[in-house]
Amino acid sequence: MSSQYWIDVRYCIKSSRYQAVCLFVNDTADAEVMWVLSMCGVKMIAMRCAGFDRIDTKAAQTFGISVTRVPAYSPYAVAEHAVALLMTLNRKTHMASTRVKMADFTLDSGLLGVDIYGKTVGVMGTGKIGQILCNIIAGFGVKLLAHDVYESDDVKALGGTNVSQEVIFKTCDIIFLMMPLLPATKHTINEKVLPLLKKGVIIINTSRGALIETGALVSGLNSGIIGGCGLDVYENEAKYFFQDWSAKSIEDNTLVSLMGNNRVLMTAHQAFFTREAIDKIVSTTVDNLSNFLDGKRGSDLPNSVC
Repeated sequence: MSSQYWIDVRYCIKSSRYQAVCLFVNDTADAEVMWVLSMCGVKMIAMRCAGFDRIDTKAAQTFGISVTRVPAYSPYAVAEHAVALLMTLNRKTHMASTRVKMADFTLDSGLLGVDIYGKTVGVMGTGKIGQILCNIIAGFGVKLLAHDVYESDDVKALGGTNVSQEVIFKTCDIIFLMMPLLPATKHTINEKVLPLLKKGVIIINTSRGALIETGALVSGLNSGIIGGCGLDVYENEAKYFFQDWSAKSIEDNTLVSLMGNNRVLMTAHQAFFTREAIDKIVSTTVDNLSNFLDGKRGSDLPNSVC
C-alpha cells in the first residue's frame, strides 16, 4: 500500500487484509495513520527508501508497529546525479540541446559557463554519499572543503579539509548539500546565511528539500547572491513529486517560480534512480519483509528504524 504523496484513512482501511505495508519517501505516516493501521491489524511498515523523517516512530512504537528501511542502495547514484546537476547547470547543456534540435547553432552569453578546475568546492555532509562525491569532484582539480561533525579520513586523503559552516559559506564557489535532514540541519541555507555566501555561488541539493529554506533560495537568486541552483529535492515536494501535473494547475507559486528560472535546474527526486539502486531497494525490502515473516520484530529486524 502506498499513496503518491500522502496516506489517508481510505488507504489505511485497504490494508486491513495485510500484516505489512510498504511506503516510499514522501509517504507520511503520522500518529493518526499509525493508529488506523494498527486497528486494521498492520504490524510492520517496510520503507523502500533510506529516509524516514515522515514516519512518526514514537507512534509506531506505541501501536506496536515495526518499521524497517533500506539504509543504503547506491550512494554512487546520488553522488553522480549531484555532479550531473552541476555540470548541466554550469554548461547549460540542456539549453544547448534544445537549441540544436531547433536548428539554432548560435553561441551567446546564455550558454556561457565556467571552468570547475581551480574552484573552491564545499561538501556539507561527508557520509558515504558525501565521500563518493568528494572523490568524484576532486578529479576536477578543485580546492576541496568539507563540513561534518565527524571528520572523514577518506576526504582528508583526497586533500580535502574539514572546516566550519561559516568557512564553507564565505569561500566556496560551489556548495553541495549532502546531509540528512535533522533538526540541526533543517534550513542550513536560510535568510541569515545569504549575506555570508560568496556572490554567485552555485548550490546543489540531492539530499532533502528542507535543508534549504525556499524563501531564502528565491531571495538569493533574485539578488544574485546565488548564481545557480541544482535541485533534486524541494522543501514542499510531497504534494507534487512522483505525479504528473502537466495537465493540472500547480498551486505552489514558489515551485512555479523555480521551475521557470533559467538559473535553476530541477529534477523530481530521481537521484537514486538507477538500475543498480532499484535492484538493491527491491532485494533489501523483500529481505526485510522475509525477516518479519520469520517472526522478527522491532530492533531484532536487521534494518530496523523502530
